[in-house]
Amino acid sequence: MTDREETRERGRTLQARLFHPDEQFSANFLDSVVPGFSALSEELVLGQIWSRAGLLARDRMICTLAALGAIERLPQLRRCIPAALDLGLSPRSIGEILLQSGLYGGFALTENTAAVAREVFAERGIRVEDDLDPAATSDELRRRGQEVLRRLHGARGQEGYAAPDNPVTGALYGLAIEYGYGVLWHRPGLEIRERALVAVAAFTALRLVDQVRKFGESALNVGLSRIEVREAVIQTAPYSGFPPALNALAALSPALAEDTP
Repeated sequence: MTDREETRERGRTLQARLFHPDEQFSANFLDSVVPGFSALSEELVLGQIWSRAGLLARDRMICTLAALGAIERLPQLRRCIPAALDLGLSPRSIGEILLQSGLYGGFALTENTAAVAREVFAERGIRVEDDLDPAATSDELRRRGQEVLRRLHGARGQEGYAAPDNPVTGALYGLAIEYGYGVLWHRPGLEIRERALVAVAAFTALRLVDQVRKFGESALNVGLSRIEVREAVIQTAPYSGFPPALNALAALSPALAEDTP
């Protein structure tokens, strides 16, 4: 058996473990149009990307859902959500990934991606409970938002479009602090390190290099290693493209190079 055959076999094994027959990445029917597509998918997507060391399968799925949600790849999302449940992601966690991706790519995305998740949940008899705390005051949201901002970004939370003395960006960024950090990053369902994974993957998929650099560096402040941040970017490559992932890795290279094998 050649090394590539071994990689494909590894991919087929992982595919059988993660995905049900009707939810698999490898669409064999496409081979009639693109010969060898299913084998390439098994080899590259699952045998190579998904099988890399440095990031747990559950975290890889978080990054996959974030990337697919951010660029609204609904059929692929439909195949991955059941696998995410089987990997141990709760329905609430899946919803939070889709909500956070919508904050970055537009809430219209969340309307569409949540509708896909709702179909899967209905098929499995899953009901998501509303366990949100009563609404806090705007002052409380701003206070909580500033706390998350400091914990996540440190001094860099006052730079660029986040500079407090910029009245132009400040017209919008105040809402980002209040509702993004003050509401979203406090919602149950995802730990702060998992939200950092969502941010890195979604911004990579959206080709927002400045945000990838900012959140990739900040992810190191909330429990992610340099290798995990690198792998979060790499995980997006089959879903939102290799060039955006390579651009993101290039932007993060100074911060991540220390632990690069």
